[in-house]
Amino acid sequence: MKFNIKHIFRSYGIVIAFIIICAILTILSPVFLSITNILNIVRQSSIFGIMAIGMTFIILTGGIDLSVGSILAIAGAVAAGMLKSGVGMLPVVLVALLIGIGCGLANGLLITIGRIAPFVVTLGMMSIARSLTLIFTKGYPISGFNETYRFIGGGDILSVPVPIIIFILTVVIAWLILTQTRLGRYTYAIGGNEETVKLSGINSNFYKTIVYIISGIASAISALILTSRLNSAEPVAGQGYELDVIAAVVIGGTSLSGGRGGVWGTLIGALLIGVINNGMNLLGISPYFQLFVKGLIIIGAVLLDRLRQTAD
Repeated sequence: MKFNIKHIFRSYGIVIAFIIICAILTILSPVFLSITNILNIVRQSSIFGIMAIGMTFIILTGGIDLSVGSILAIAGAVAAGMLKSGVGMLPVVLVALLIGIGCGLANGLLITIGRIAPFVVTLGMMSIARSLTLIFTKGYPISGFNETYRFIGGGDILSVPVPIIIFILTVVIAWLILTQTRLGRYTYAIGGNEETVKLSGINSNFYKTIVYIISGIASAISALILTSRLNSAEPVAGQGYELDVIAAVVIGGTSLSGGRGGVWGTLIGALLIGVINNGMNLLGISPYFQLFVKGLIIIGAVLLDRLRQTAD
């Protein structure tokens, strides 16, 4: 069989990059490969990684969602407020998920029925949800939750942190949806050529709306994990998360033009972002410079996506 370096790079480039970066950080910081630090990386990655799984569905259709961080903030704030008022665990979780569903539904309908560009709609939702969070919290964090709720973000099952378990389950469920269901097939088809999908008699607007709802649900799940782990709902929670989320999806091989990619690549992309964030913290790199690095990563990921399309 002919050895094709270009094919190997295109198929496994993200895995190779992940291994190289891990090797470099292991040399620079002996703490990096400790079990405690590895679990911390995956636990941290799970929060924006779950959101990245939801974003994968949207980008596969050729869309984008800039509101994920703000949806996380409002879902987490309302959940925290209810907990402080003495509301039970189940209603709190359900309301947080309903907020995610509502925001996702609003995004989807404005994009499909309103025919407004996803960038504009989700940028508007980002501002609206953040404003509602600040109004609800009056600009102050809501903290001090019961042990049951704190188990979501801080508990372990058989020595495995609960956020990691939720993250893995999310990846597996998303993979099954994309590979084994009609929604998955149509998600890829819409990203490939939406006009053909419409001519086939398929209601593309319905399925596009569903993927924005999925993204909203993913943000709400991450909100529950984050507020539980921090034992606090911050009004600025999730700010800037859209950068890590989009970067994880694109680095993982999902094309911004839609129709190509998958959740397993997003999983590696999220872990890679988590490793880079963790590595910069271990090396004492300034948070201000970390934003610069993240910006370069996003630009590099988009450039790589363009090179892949050119190669095709």
